[in-house]
Amino acid sequence: MSRETALAIAAAVNAGRSARVAVEAALAACEADQLNAVIRVHRTRALACADAVDAHIRSGARLPLAGVPIAVKDNMCIDGLPATCCSRMLEGYVAPYTATAVARLLEAGAIVVAQTNMDEFAFGSSNETSCYGPVKNPVDPSRIPGGSSGGSAAVVAAGYVPVSLGSDTGGSIRQPAGLCGCLGLKPTYGSVSRYGLIAFGSSLDQIGPFAANADDVAAVLAAMAGQDPLDATSAPRALSPATGEALRGARIGYVAAHAEGLQPAVRTALEATKARAQAAGATLVPVTLPHEKYAVATYYVIGTGEASSNLSRMDGIRFGHHAEAADLRQVYGKSRAEGFGAEAKRRIMLGTYVLSTGYYDAYYKKAQQVRRLICRDFEQAFASCDAILGPVSPTTAFKLGEKLSDPIQMYLSDIFTIATNLAGVPGLSFPTGRDDMGLPIGMQLQGPMFSDNKLLNMAKALG
Repeated sequence: MSRETALAIAAAVNAGRSARVAVEAALAACEADQLNAVIRVHRTRALACADAVDAHIRSGARLPLAGVPIAVKDNMCIDGLPATCCSRMLEGYVAPYTATAVARLLEAGAIVVAQTNMDEFAFGSSNETSCYGPVKNPVDPSRIPGGSSGGSAAVVAAGYVPVSLGSDTGGSIRQPAGLCGCLGLKPTYGSVSRYGLIAFGSSLDQIGPFAANADDVAAVLAAMAGQDPLDATSAPRALSPATGEALRGARIGYVAAHAEGLQPAVRTALEATKARAQAAGATLVPVTLPHEKYAVATYYVIGTGEASSNLSRMDGIRFGHHAEAADLRQVYGKSRAEGFGAEAKRRIMLGTYVLSTGYYDAYYKKAQQVRRLICRDFEQAFASCDAILGPVSPTTAFKLGEKLSDPIQMYLSDIFTIATNLAGVPGLSFPTGRDDMGLPIGMQLQGPMFSDNKLLNMAKALG
């Protein structure tokens, strides 16, 4: 399969090569998918878009992502295409509009060739909760790709497309990127519009790109970032540019506690990455995030509370699967029982509980107070460093089914990524080698808000 980069494709198309060349190759790869990473291929639509890009180029225009084939996670709306969040609840739903992030990529010349598999409503860390079945890791199909954006990570790591889009609520871009062996960016909260993203946790969700290299991630980010009047949480501030040498003179923070409990190969990769940073001219600075140990508990109160609220509209009347029953209450109950999978039900019930009268102050309000402390920890850490380097996951990819019956162990897969979302700061996963079984190992860079491009520059220097 082609490993041509997004920027190479765009340069060739802008120079006169037909956009159909890369699009046909991507369509063929997606149609031959053996990983269950692709749930829909849009051949006719994609080829029509390729012809439109070619006509645009012939008219004298130049597009930053001309002819670049992309795949999009199934929780982003694209006008006229299904958007099911890989749930039976939304089976048959067709989006009436296009998400802003996707629309901006289309305006830049990108072409959607496929939609990707995901954990149901983005509830999961292994891409095993999808109604379409689990996604397989492209390096070892007996293992998970990570979640919830496992399909989007797999199609890039397998070379189907040069870039894809995922969403990250507690690590759902960075964790699968690390486990599949590609780059994945969770942008600064508010830097990319959430309009058209079917919400999980509205104060946590962020759309971001996967790619095989930092330059492609930066190009996709540049095309889709920016304030959007359709999203009240989008920020008016632009992302900071990456200037100067990435690592010479940089202060790279590390948290000593992050080296504890890691698979030996992951710990070795972490120390090797720190050594490379020093060799490139960076100074390592020890920092602490004292409240990070409460991040998982905090996240599973705030995240489930927001999920319960957002998914209340999926009632079989306003949206979602409709079941016939004797009265309205039974319609609600039966529709939701049939439409939602086990993990979705677990999170909705937990979220409803923490938001209920008598428990709100004890759980949800308390979690928001702890969130503020976590934000303050990052602010204080970034006063003494430019970025924090650490692991993405405690282990490499585990076997399919290994943790499916143990939700707590599954939730702990995101122990290093969740605090990033709670604080709203950017987080970037980048590949740093493999373990003795050949499984990818990813490291994470976290930076101050709007420093996304600087993180990409650092990862490029560390690669």
